[in-house]
Amino acid sequence: MLIRFATVQSSYLGWVMVAATDRGICALILGDNPETLRELLWMKFPQAELRESDPEFSDMVAKVISFVESPRAEFALPLDMQGTAFQQRVWMALRDIPAGSTISYRDLAGRIGRPKAVRAVATACAANPVAVIVPCHRVIRSDGNLGGYHWGIERKRALLDREAAQEPAD
Repeated sequence: MLIRFATVQSSYLGWVMVAATDRGICALILGDNPETLRELLWMKFPQAELRESDPEFSDMVAKVISFVESPRAEFALPLDMQGTAFQQRVWMALRDIPAGSTISYRDLAGRIGRPKAVRAVATACAANPVAVIVPCHRVIRSDGNLGGYHWGIERKRALLDREAAQEPAD
């Protein structure tokens, strides 16, 4: 499998790596330096041929970064997210949470018809391969605490603050 990727600096999240197969975006990884992001991509897809961005891919990357910078915008690019059926259900439900809103892990478990699967929902959120695009950062603990975030609690807070400060998309 061929995966093209590019790493770009975000104005508020640090480095952002966008990776895609021919079917769509397969990873959006956040971090503090491009080398670490490359290592994470290689560990996630050890059998893939990884190729740095080309001009054709640059347009897709620009659209993704535009969305990262303005997470209330509409996102219409294809995704290629590999996961279990349960993870796919959670990830689909995450995309229904409006920008600027939050939901508890418990309520999200209820939405997918698995009210007792709160920990499994949290685990599926942590396994989300496309940060920001599938907004797992919008899920918090029932007590209002932010809970965890695979890319760091500071980034979760920054994403929520960014969405709260922006006007809703038309």
